[in-house]
Amino acid sequence: MIAKAVGISGGSCSGKSTLTQKIFETLGPDQCVILPQDDYFFGLGDAPQGKGGPNFDHPHAVDFDNLCAQLAELKKGQAIDRPLYDFPTHMPKSETRRTESRPVILIDGILILQHQPLRDLLDLSIFVECDPETRFARRLERDVRERGRTAQSVHEQFANQVGPMHDLHVEPSKIHADIVINSQQSESAFEQQIRHILSRISQ
Repeated sequence: MIAKAVGISGGSCSGKSTLTQKIFETLGPDQCVILPQDDYFFGLGDAPQGKGGPNFDHPHAVDFDNLCAQLAELKKGQAIDRPLYDFPTHMPKSETRRTESRPVILIDGILILQHQPLRDLLDLSIFVECDPETRFARRLERDVRERGRTAQSVHEQFANQVGPMHDLHVEPSKIHADIVINSQQSESAFEQQIRHILSRISQ
């Protein structure tokens, strides 16, 4: 089996993970598997330093060598033991997760289209647009609720790292996308975009 790799990128809290999940639910677990960029973060001490501490929005915070190697294995039909990441501690977990190959592999992450070796492994690439005010509001709600952050720390991280890294690395990578969609359009328009993406995947 030669699997098809579909990269789904966009800014933090742009809606890319929502799109990834919708595609996964439509195709089903027998046909599709998700490979999250977030599970390939280096831990504290290995991530590059930036204003306000470790900068996990910088490309050097991601173990792209391992991500590319494991994606290549999945594309050949081989199972992998993929890493897992713990956001509250900013460290990789000690355990891994056995991940079987499927005909469609969805790679979800903010930085995946700026890394050429990873782009070369993709059969289809998608970029999800969203304005910065909406992305910040979504991130504030998510990080406080799911990741144990304070509102102040989310504000500071967005101003010092997330926003600048988005402008420097994420937004410019949009030029490499085969499909660009906006997550703020109407629900019917968004669903139509998903149908278009599914049609492209099936080709």
